[in-house]
Amino acid sequence: MNYCASPFRHARRETRPVIIGEPENGGVTVGSGKPVVRQSMITCSTLDTNACIEQSMALVDAGCQIVRITAQTKRYAANLEPIVAGIRARGSNVPVVADIHFKPDAALEAVKWCEMVRVNPGNYADSKKFNIREYSDNEYASELNRIEEEFGPLVEECKTRNRALRIGTNHGSLSDRIMNRYGDTPLGMVERALEFAHIARDRDFHNFKFSMKSSNPKVMIECYRLLAARLAKLGSDWNYPLHLGVTEAGDGEDRRIKRAIGIGSLLCDGLRDTIRDSLTEDSPNDIAVCNDLLAQISELTDPVAEVPDVPLAYDPFDYARRSTPEIELTDGVKCGGEQPIRVVVTSAAWDKLVPRIQPGDDVKPEAVYEELNVMEVDPREAFSINCDTQLVTVKDDIDLPTIIAFRLLAGRLKALGRANPILLKDCLSFGDTPLEPNIALLRAAVVIGSLLCDGIGDAILIRGESGAGQSLRLAYNILQAAGCRSFKTDFVACPSCGRTLFDLQEVTARIKARTEHLKGVKIAIMGCIVNGPGEMADADFGYVGGAPNKINLYVGREPVRFNIPEAEAVESLVDLIREHDKWVEPTGEPISA
Repeated sequence: MNYCASPFRHARRETRPVIIGEPENGGVTVGSGKPVVRQSMITCSTLDTNACIEQSMALVDAGCQIVRITAQTKRYAANLEPIVAGIRARGSNVPVVADIHFKPDAALEAVKWCEMVRVNPGNYADSKKFNIREYSDNEYASELNRIEEEFGPLVEECKTRNRALRIGTNHGSLSDRIMNRYGDTPLGMVERALEFAHIARDRDFHNFKFSMKSSNPKVMIECYRLLAARLAKLGSDWNYPLHLGVTEAGDGEDRRIKRAIGIGSLLCDGLRDTIRDSLTEDSPNDIAVCNDLLAQISELTDPVAEVPDVPLAYDPFDYARRSTPEIELTDGVKCGGEQPIRVVVTSAAWDKLVPRIQPGDDVKPEAVYEELNVMEVDPREAFSINCDTQLVTVKDDIDLPTIIAFRLLAGRLKALGRANPILLKDCLSFGDTPLEPNIALLRAAVVIGSLLCDGIGDAILIRGESGAGQSLRLAYNILQAAGCRSFKTDFVACPSCGRTLFDLQEVTARIKARTEHLKGVKIAIMGCIVNGPGEMADADFGYVGGAPNKINLYVGREPVRFNIPEAEAVESLVDLIREHDKWVEPTGEPISA
């Protein structure tokens, strides 16, 4: 199955247009070669009309082209009428999207007032109690018929009112039925979305797009690639647009890295119609990060006139690290095989960093680039290599996008029957002017993160970031965000919305202040139960809004403490971590410059 035109040559996926609102009067056309549309979501209660209007206008002023508002119930959905009217009275015709999860009646109310309705197939009229039982074929078919009875009327209303739909599957909200048939897999996410698409198409409704969101960039990338491939296989008239987003990923630099890996990789694959960055921050910040990320794609995907015919060295639909032998990188440090992906620095960076390294530091340079026995090649040209234990990389200053260059290198090695370890670089050339730190971060995360999620790379070198300490820290942060190494606490946090039952930004900051020193511990911070258990599936501990001012604590996917007063919940979380022998007292200071 093909998920893009070629993994060795950038080309945007061709899609049909999806019309949201009136494009000639403030609305947008998604897909059909149009510029990528930026969207975000307000965070206040949908019952607070004035706050919703003000937050929506702030997003519009920041450049947001689609505003999403949650509608938990029919009562909330009904209040979309004055909200949309207020936005229009302020002079904006920005399309408004109603975010619907569990309630079909809320969707049928929201479609009266909003240009688009987003439904989550994992929640919409489907069971999500995480019961373990088998579905017979007849039971499965019966459930599908029931879901069609619930979803069909919404499709008909969208068709009558010239509305759009977004079929948005979240990794964290797969239903019992899907989990029991397909497991917690990208395939399950895709199949669930396609079920809803078939219902729409059976009614000759085509004004919809897809999304496949996850807090794990590897899962997200696999889902979108699999969906694109499945749509292509179904036929040319299945060319529906895609909305890209990494969900529940948190705030700050680490979360920008995670989103750059997930979204940036797919943008470079040519899968791009709309995006949302979903930061656990004020919503307008989403748009600035989206703009910065989109601006980098042309720099990372310059057209390649001609590339050699080489085999693909990775499975785009199922992550597996490329198999290589273990070799000695430098004295006492090995790479390849089952070894961690190593962090390499230049000699200049080494000289600046080493005097500040303390015994026991996890963030430290592991090898010097100039001292390595590394073979540098131009992957466009044939080369020979007589063993698998030679470290290989792409030479500098060749006219190829970096991602394509390393995919070609891995393909060349596969064609030769070689399994040599590969040293990844974030860039192959340097301009006269150093990159701004935020741009260097995004480019490095896209390039290195994309290749790591392809399973390529045994060591990494970052040179685009001008500060030695920043480069080193960025390297480790990329490895952690890509799920390749763990040197600190990993946080999963939702971006907040009108369903959130506590101040997500404030609580996230408090939890991070208490726990960010816990190496290898993963903590999920969820504003409500909608995606909580699913996105927390691989977290060690979860902090979830259960009711107003009440918190439930989880160990993995299992709730263990209920209705904790919010004022006590952070310390209760710390106590829970202690009980499971994962607490240590904080020591030392990170390298920052």
